[in-house]
Amino acid sequence: MNRPDVDLEDMKRIVDRLPQTESERQIVRHLVIRDPNCGVSDEWVAPEMIFCRQLESVVLSGVTDTSDKTIVHLARENSNIQGLDLTGCKYVTDVSIMELVAKTPPLQWLQLSGVVLTDASVSAIAKTFPRLVELELNDQPLMTAVSVRDIWSYSRKLRTLTLAHSPQLTDSALPSPIKTLTPQPSGEKPLPARPHTWLDQLPPLILCHTAIDLRVLDLSHCPKLTDAGVEGIVAHAPVLRSLALAGCPNLTDKAVESISKLGLHLGNLTLAHCPRITDNGIVSLARSCTELRSVDLAFCRQLTDMAVFELASLERIHRLVLVRVPKLTDNAIYFLADHTSSLERLHLSYCDRITLKSLHHLVRTCKHLVHLTATGVPGARRTGVGRFSDPPPADLDPDQKSVFRAFSGPNVAALCKFLDKEKLRREQAEAQNIPFVARSDDSMDLY
Repeated sequence: MNRPDVDLEDMKRIVDRLPQTESERQIVRHLVIRDPNCGVSDEWVAPEMIFCRQLESVVLSGVTDTSDKTIVHLARENSNIQGLDLTGCKYVTDVSIMELVAKTPPLQWLQLSGVVLTDASVSAIAKTFPRLVELELNDQPLMTAVSVRDIWSYSRKLRTLTLAHSPQLTDSALPSPIKTLTPQPSGEKPLPARPHTWLDQLPPLILCHTAIDLRVLDLSHCPKLTDAGVEGIVAHAPVLRSLALAGCPNLTDKAVESISKLGLHLGNLTLAHCPRITDNGIVSLARSCTELRSVDLAFCRQLTDMAVFELASLERIHRLVLVRVPKLTDNAIYFLADHTSSLERLHLSYCDRITLKSLHHLVRTCKHLVHLTATGVPGARRTGVGRFSDPPPADLDPDQKSVFRAFSGPNVAALCKFLDKEKLRREQAEAQNIPFVARSDDSMDLY
């Protein structure tokens, strides 16, 4: 008896294909095309934007040749549209985005990563769609502080904002930590300003409101950001749960101390490729943000075992990325294994000082561990260990494939069992005064 209702619900959401009948065109509410291999091209999508007039959400990230014509048809013919995903649609330009802004009702979510936009379009989006909850604008080489300031000023209901890989963004794109401008004393002559560009003349962005709804912010690989920008972010968005600042080389411990003010709200933090961060910043972070669940510190080369000792005190930590942190030693791994029972995923690739002995203790002690990467770790190249590793990605060269070590799911337990057996063989060999020879199989034979 419920079969017609099931069919109706299925027809409201069409995935990786286009509507095939007039009934589907009248009923469909959500058109989702994410698979680039599904055979759908822009020339077929454009007419459907005219015929399907009840669409509420459209995802065209799988139609990489999507054109302005398609988006213009969508904007003009669909008065119920609430969300649009054009990720990777590189042929979409300001022309159709401006039409979208002019014709559609206020959108609730918009994903435009990889769609190269100018400041005019970004500002129009911020000023016209005040109900936006999610806005993705990654990979924007032309976007500057001018339009991003409008996002902070007008899009006050945002919960997710991603601006990664936007090389033109500077601290002036972000809210200022100060709330009022202090006038210069009349008798004091200010130093002459010599801005490099007109963008450097932008005054501090002083906002009277705070982004109390913002939970996720991604500013990864915005290389011009500094500690002052991070201080302004934390002051304006005090309840962030996820913050990504990977690839911002100018950040120092001062930025980490500002992040620490998020306290119990912060759950996920990415600081990979921030080479100026030291143990002092991580100590402050771990002692203030005790609800952290995921921390990425890959390529933070100044960190030592002390940083890991502090992170191991986090009761809820389940993911830790320490790739290419060369100063880590076995002491950090032993401490992590003994004090972090919640750990599920650990990445230790290219940490040259870590031995197989500490990795054995880790997999034996951390009962919840389901993923371990140890690519490039010398101890992980021992005889027999490689057979428990996941297959290496096809795009790696032969040398990279030879050192690839990633253990997932049942293979973690299997690796532990194998290393237990080899430890027992070593003990038996020593008891019988026999030279120990490592084996790659599961046999207990000493010879």
